Amino acid sequence: MIKNFSDHAANERTFLAWLRTGLAIAAFGFVIEKFNLFIAVIAESTPSSTAAAGALDRVFGPVGQYGGIVLMIIGIVIIAMSGVRFVRATHEIDSTEIRSMSGVRIEIMLSGVLAGLAAGLCVYLALR
Repeated sequence: MIKNFSDHAANERTFLAWLRTGLAIAAFGFVIEKFNLFIAVIAESTPSSTAAAGALDRVFGPVGQYGGIVLMIIGIVIIAMSGVRFVRATHEIDSTEIRSMSGVRIEIMLSGVLAGLAAGLCVYLALR
């Protein structure tokens, strides 16, 4: 039997949950980016009025233009941070020394950035 198996299993489940979260956020950013590209191609291929072109410019403002890329980057950062956290927690579990787990500030900061981005995107879309 593996020493501290339940702790290692819980650590691995947490790691996999963070991986799923990072992949979902990156995939959502990819979908947003491809949808923006699809809308831009459709808008260029159809004759439109100046009012429709103005509405399209409002949708593709700076937030609409770079929101997908930012979400993909945040997803990649979450995946990388989860790997680092998994390895560190594995070493902490195997260590005989009793220590507290530190480094929660990074996860809180990353969650805050993601929440701020989501709130900003919602406000941006609501006002446009």
